[in-house]
Amino acid sequence: MFDWIKQLFKSEKNAYLKDIISDGAFLVDVRTPAEFSESHISGSINIPLNTISQRLELFRNKKHIIVFCRSGNRSAQAKMILEQNGFKQVFDGGSWKNVKQWINS
Repeated sequence: MFDWIKQLFKSEKNAYLKDIISDGAFLVDVRTPAEFSESHISGSINIPLNTISQRLELFRNKKHIIVFCRSGNRSAQAKMILEQNGFKQVFDGGSWKNVKQWINS
């Protein structure tokens, strides 16, 4: 019943991701190293969710940060951790496949 509303917000979010990616966003895959090695977005960096708090220096001075994972759950947690540590331009890309579709579009 509300699928059209979900699609509206999803398409707006995705269009915004495309612009951020085009502007050189820092692409961070927060899945495990094993998941990352199976398949990943070229140019992305793997910083597993459980290590983000110890690796905050990697995020400093980044204009835009897009975090993503397999389904969107861990990326939401990663976004929250980064924002709690003062990072402002953090975007939850959801799944890595969602982000990947905007790389060459």
